Amino acid sequence: MHSFPGSKRRSKVISSLFLMALLLAVDVTLPGKAAALDAGGKSQDMPEAAPPPAAFQNPIPTDQLAFLNEYYGKSAKDVVRDKRFRKLMKEMTPRTTYHYGRDMPLSEASGDVMDGAPLPVVIHDGRYVMIATHGGPYLSGRGFVWFDMQKGIALGGVYFHPVNGEPTPTLAVFSRQLYETSLNMSQLPLAFAQDLSEWIQHAGLRFISPRYFIPENGKKYVLVHDEDYCDHPANAPAPPQDACQQLNAEAAEADLNAADFMAQTHNAANATAWMLSPALVSWIGFRNQSCGAGPYGVNCRIRMTRQRARLILVQQRR
Repeated sequence: MHSFPGSKRRSKVISSLFLMALLLAVDVTLPGKAAALDAGGKSQDMPEAAPPPAAFQNPIPTDQLAFLNEYYGKSAKDVVRDKRFRKLMKEMTPRTTYHYGRDMPLSEASGDVMDGAPLPVVIHDGRYVMIATHGGPYLSGRGFVWFDMQKGIALGGVYFHPVNGEPTPTLAVFSRQLYETSLNMSQLPLAFAQDLSEWIQHAGLRFISPRYFIPENGKKYVLVHDEDYCDHPANAPAPPQDACQQLNAEAAEADLNAADFMAQTHNAANATAWMLSPALVSWIGFRNQSCGAGPYGVNCRIRMTRQRARLILVQQRR
């Protein structure tokens, strides 16, 4: 579990992550007491070395991205129609079959969600661009395309509610510039994390859900939640521990379900029906019995669930 690097942006991201999660996770039943905290009010998970930032290959030349500045504040629908934007989409989208209600090219699925109800194009710091939609008629599909015009980085995303048995709702982030097969959220650009959280708020999405990434090879892998929802800037009050620990528990559970799904379907981007494996069902019973429902139960479940998800992901890479 990692915090974002220290900066002014860190305070904004951590605060918005927690506040938006509390607002959006309306179905959360919060435990009555903080769980397994140290003297400083933080969870007792052992600290981990921060993974290196993701390496983005084949950056897009800046002159091919400059036209995006023309669309600042305009409707996403306007830029989506631009043939220069369509060319970028073609270049950045992995060549793979994705399941969005039915099997289709990922480029088609992304195009469909980008044709939904548009949001205004956002550009900040003179370099980061978010082009996104906030609603669609099919499976509540929504999408975004994000650029760092200075570094030539491009990331897209498809969010929808599957009805075929797989963990739902689901978010898949994709880019042909990624070659990794193991990725945590903290390895993606900090500005992307901020813009993604703001999009989730504006589009009215469920804040914590299974999420994946699709790199150049066209397969689908778990994009691990390694945010700490109990983290906060040094000059800000700590969030309510029972609430933030419950969010950490939900994130761990989402990763476990996603890892089990990908293990059963061999990382296929068009994987469909899923049910918990018998081994995992048995393990969940063991976890719940071991952790119990007392004041330490939530933190115990977080720790055990993260460990189990990591084990499944490591076994997949062998």
